[in-house]
Amino acid sequence: MYAIFEAAGKQIRVTSGDEIKVDIPEGDINSEILFDKVLMISDGERIIWGKPYIEGAKVKAEVVSRGRYPKILVYGPPPKKARRRLRGHRQQYKLLRIKEIIGG
Repeated sequence: MYAIFEAAGKQIRVTSGDEIKVDIPEGDINSEILFDKVLMISDGERIIWGKPYIEGAKVKAEVVSRGRYPKILVYGPPPKKARRRLRGHRQQYKLLRIKEIIGG
């Protein structure tokens, strides 16, 4: 059984027991998060599509840890200037373990 749900503006495909990295700010370590914007559920034989979401369907996940992605460098000269600017950015994420997919 797998599901596709929406979190942080992205669509994520998960099965029970998966570990995923999501850019969400809420949730402490060892707390549970419920995602209710489920777009699709499949159990192998049948597929349930939402319009746009499935009513009553949820994905239950547990926050395992938090971290930061590798640094990316953002370079851009300002227009019509003789100087340069180099910035670095590291996006934060939460590592989630999918506990259960609750069908609608």
